[in-house]
Amino acid sequence: MPLRIGFDLDGVLADFASAFHATEVRLFGTEVTAAADNEDEQPSAFEAGVSTPARDRSRRDAIWRQIVATEDFWTTLQPIDPAAVRRIHDLMLRHRWEVVFITQRPATGGDTVQRQTQRWLVAQGFDLPSVLVIAGSRGAAAGALRLDYLVDDSVTNCLDALSDSRARPILIVGAPESPTARRARSLDIAVVGSVGEALDSLAQISNVSEKPGLVQRLAAAIGWQ
Repeated sequence: MPLRIGFDLDGVLADFASAFHATEVRLFGTEVTAAADNEDEQPSAFEAGVSTPARDRSRRDAIWRQIVATEDFWTTLQPIDPAAVRRIHDLMLRHRWEVVFITQRPATGGDTVQRQTQRWLVAQGFDLPSVLVIAGSRGAAAGALRLDYLVDDSVTNCLDALSDSRARPILIVGAPESPTARRARSLDIAVVGSVGEALDSLAQISNVSEKPGLVQRLAAAIGWQ
């Protein structure tokens, strides 16, 4: 059976963090310099309001108001890896993957979040993208979609996938040997340093899907014991 794979957008494919910072500069004239209070308590750059700590909530809220007021904001983001979306498309065709892009983006001016996201994905090289905009648990969505794998940058979302679905989560962490990465591995979450590494692993899994012994060795290599 073809793999069913879900991909998060912000922090995995789209560079929301830079757009958030740029909006802050326009509003306040300074770059964000504060680090997140606790990476594990802030599921992803997008969901946590990037790296703005709790004491700066009023500043963060002002940035979000500006983002929400911007027409078609989600179409303006730059890709984290300019080749990633096209590569997902190519691998989808080669291995007959069923791919869905999952996001919790809030509505902005202009088109709906789904339409904006579809337009962005098409511009990056993925025709006919399936986009699911959700407000609840990522794990519940993964279960309803019967996903085999979920690629995400949020520990919380990955834990949701483990508890509420049969999807195997792949966590993207900028520093694969960080405390967050070690904690994720201890919870049976695969950890990679980039979406490119995640795609390498998924392509290998597809290539050896009829050879269980090789699949087991690959799973162990990327952190699934």
